[in-house]
Amino acid sequence: MSRPFILGLTGSIGMGKSTVAAMFEAAGVPVFDADAVVHRLQGPRGALLPATEEAFPGSTGEQGVLREKLGAQVFADPDALTRLERIVHPAVAAQRHAFMIEHSGEPLVVFDIPLLYEKGGWEQVDAVAVVSAPPEVQRARVLARPGMNPDKFAHILSLQVPDAEKRARADYLIDTGTSLFATEEAVKELIATVTAARDPS
Repeated sequence: MSRPFILGLTGSIGMGKSTVAAMFEAAGVPVFDADAVVHRLQGPRGALLPATEEAFPGSTGEQGVLREKLGAQVFADPDALTRLERIVHPAVAAQRHAFMIEHSGEPLVVFDIPLLYEKGGWEQVDAVAVVSAPPEVQRARVLARPGMNPDKFAHILSLQVPDAEKRARADYLIDTGTSLFATEEAVKELIATVTAARDPS
């Protein structure tokens, strides 16, 4: 039996990727949310806590990883970030493998990966859908978030592949600068396109 078609879903901060991922789920498409998996593995009694605490003393507590303390230890330190990724990435890969086994009979699954292009995840998928919106819409969404400011927003953008490059590399583009209804219709159309291409009949 052939495996499902794997659609990578990505987009820069504030582009509406989480909203689009929820639309795929609502349409019955299984979604592997890499960020959610990491949060669970790093949460209370999470599987990654012992290794994280050993590598970064004082970065965990009863509620799981203490994100501000861990962030302070890895921020602007490429070597520390690499050590953290060596802890996190294999665990996420194992969860992704289990997800694929669970949904092996589906025609389509979605890998929701924020840093798909930045970390090489595009090599693991069959096609990439990029979620995008006009810059002014993105900026307004991000700056409305609690604790966000223009400098922090600019720093986050500097770490991400520019939206224009993502759009150029995308197999499919999902515009969230329109109404939610229009975006949802675009998602449904994309699902139909991909599943029709997979149907041998």
